[in-house]
Amino acid sequence: MAFSQSVRKGQIPDKCGLCETDRPIKWKCLECGLLLCNHCKKVRLRGKTAEDHRIIDIKEIGLYKEDFANIPCQDHAGQYVCRYCKTCESILCPTCVAKKHKKHDLTEIQEGYDVKFDKLKKGQSKILRKRKVIVSRKEQLSQLLSSENYKYKQVQEDVLKHEQSAKAAVEKHFKELKDKLDQNHKSVSNMIKTDLNAVSVLLKQADNKNNEVQEFIQISDASKFFTEVNNLENSIDIQIPQPRSSYGSLLNFIPEEITQSNIGVLEFDINISYKPHVHLEINKQYQTELEAVTFVSSSTDQTFWISSGGCGLVQKVKLDENNIKVISSYNISVYGMAVTQSNNLLLCPDGLGLQEVISSTGKLTDTVCNLSPFHPTAVHITSDNKVLVGGNDRDFLKQGRRVVILMNQNGDHERVYEHDQHKQPIFTYILRITSTSNGYIHVVDGSVRGDRYRVVVLKQGGDIINIYTGDTEINKDIPFNPRDIVTTPRDNVIVADINTHTLHILNNVGTLMTCYKTSDINIVLPCSLVFTPTGQLYIGCCTPTRSKAKDAKLYEVTISLC
Repeated sequence: MAFSQSVRKGQIPDKCGLCETDRPIKWKCLECGLLLCNHCKKVRLRGKTAEDHRIIDIKEIGLYKEDFANIPCQDHAGQYVCRYCKTCESILCPTCVAKKHKKHDLTEIQEGYDVKFDKLKKGQSKILRKRKVIVSRKEQLSQLLSSENYKYKQVQEDVLKHEQSAKAAVEKHFKELKDKLDQNHKSVSNMIKTDLNAVSVLLKQADNKNNEVQEFIQISDASKFFTEVNNLENSIDIQIPQPRSSYGSLLNFIPEEITQSNIGVLEFDINISYKPHVHLEINKQYQTELEAVTFVSSSTDQTFWISSGGCGLVQKVKLDENNIKVISSYNISVYGMAVTQSNNLLLCPDGLGLQEVISSTGKLTDTVCNLSPFHPTAVHITSDNKVLVGGNDRDFLKQGRRVVILMNQNGDHERVYEHDQHKQPIFTYILRITSTSNGYIHVVDGSVRGDRYRVVVLKQGGDIINIYTGDTEINKDIPFNPRDIVTTPRDNVIVADINTHTLHILNNVGTLMTCYKTSDINIVLPCSLVFTPTGQLYIGCCTPTRSKAKDAKLYEVTISLC
């Protein structure tokens, strides 16, 4: 066929190959090489020879078998390529095959082209999906800026109205309030505008990359296609904008009784001013030999620790492609586990004190941490390498003391969190713990009967700053049941709600930002979460309650908020 000479971008004839009218060109006959309008396509498909004509939409024009017949070899003059090497991802002439590729995986050039073409189309689909996310983020930022400006005007009016009722002696204070308000508004607006500009740049990059791939898909020069396709594949990905943990917020004006020293104050509004969009994509899926991946922890040596919790098994594993290789196993029931910065594994075993698996020897031993009289039920390593342990009285059924203890690496107790500002017990049963860079501690707390759960957020000093009990819509009919909690690299917090197959995403003060239903991508019963040192998220799942199968799944996923 004469495709490579008959159609090139920017050189498509103005007239149909049959009627030579000005009707738009919509089709191409692969047998004749003619470009056709809608009318002549119908004519071409009539008659006795209709079955001999393969007609395709011009949008689907690509390379076909005949286009590979006369591709000159880049390495051997006078030779033409005849095979495609899957091993080297290149096209070969007979001399190439004989000299370097005899034992390689060879196939037809058409098959090699089809594989590469399919990768490009999938890459293009990925670009378009990410472009959609970027467009959504741009719209959110635009709405956020409009809302911020509107709120600014409202607060400004409140300040001005209150100023009019004040005496002349307080005018200086009002000026200070307005200046502070303007400065805060400018700071918030500039951050949003900066991100909006960055998103616009990424959007343009996505459009440019999409156009580049589209042009490459329509390339008619097979030699150029295989010469440049690998470079294009390597650069096909685009960046998704990462949101800030918080843009801050406009200051509210709180009027006070007017006196010379007390006119009013500005305070931050802690309500989330926008709902970010969550994008979750499965990269890999692993099948374990556990009833449930109740716990998962990541080590710096690229190994993982997984456990079925109370079912009595802890495993050190290596993830290889889509397979799990078990390195070592321990028959022990645990309530919690965490990897230290020295790669040792801390365990909260059933009926024992805190124990440790030494990474260098694999030996299970007691730690220097003395928790008596408490039984450990949760453990977490902070960013500054301190240990947070949740502990309950050893008598599980009694409503005794429930504490979170902050310890250093020597096991010294630096602080015990037990009572709130009103000297009342904070916790009922401590299940999971995480912490953010500002020192706030997030504790998953449940009842002994397991019918009530919440996330309690504490300041370093011990004051409760927030309690999260689930989303009003998602948990309207199905109670909030958090099984794990983890801090993201952006200092947000993710909570895995097993019964609704939902990830609740909170900011670092425990306020809900947004939710994501993992069941939308076929991840059900999420019960454990971990970020690797490189920022990769893994989600461990349970098998259904009545299932006796030992095939719980572990997923490697990419998560982005924008």
